[in-house]
Amino acid sequence: MPEPYVVENHEVTIADLDHAVTECRACPRLVDWRERVAREKRAAFRDQTYWGRAVPGFGPADARMAIVGLAPAAHGANRTGRMFTGDRSGDFLYAALHAAGLASQPTSTSVDDGLTLHGVRITAPVKCAPPENKPTPAERDTCRPWLVEEFALLRPTLRSVVVLGAFGWQALMPALAYWKLPSPRPKFGHGATVTLPATDDGPDLTLIGCYHVSQQNTFTGKLTQAMMAEILTKARKAAHIP
Repeated sequence: MPEPYVVENHEVTIADLDHAVTECRACPRLVDWRERVAREKRAAFRDQTYWGRAVPGFGPADARMAIVGLAPAAHGANRTGRMFTGDRSGDFLYAALHAAGLASQPTSTSVDDGLTLHGVRITAPVKCAPPENKPTPAERDTCRPWLVEEFALLRPTLRSVVVLGAFGWQALMPALAYWKLPSPRPKFGHGATVTLPATDDGPDLTLIGCYHVSQQNTFTGKLTQAMMAEILTKARKAAHIP
């Protein structure tokens, strides 16, 4: 299991957590795969040095809105070191964020490309690239403490979450320790919206489901830029981002 942080300790920051994530080696199958891909590379990227480690979240520590995906792509975030960077899914997502006024530029190509997000943090329930983009339930559960602590640190400001795909939706629910989940738990659907009351004096949290930005969805038209824009507009309004 990842070594837990005590988030009640105010000296612990998102930056601390992100650094710890990059050193995680808790899942042998995922460590083997991410490092093998980084050695063997894809021909188009053979001259590049791959990240080849667990990928932390990306975005400000006081984000009012979060986007939760699935896991890093083998030749995307596993290559670049930034969530949804360096592949077609990222091209779609960051173009939509820029159009919505939530990103400083429409592309995300590397960790030093100057991109900043406005009030939004992007993360995933599994931090390492899995073979065939399919983490096992055990790997998902082993990685969960990172997500729990990330959301605990975001709790003072976080007001909305866009969840990309059913996997992310299901994986996120057990990580929401500071909000009250209804019973039965809400089901995933594109546009599905549920507001969770806070268990303390923090803000309530609005979850919004969205089809994943995978090529399977965006190339077939199951998810369009217009659909993505509608989801981001709803999440931005719920987060009170000006």
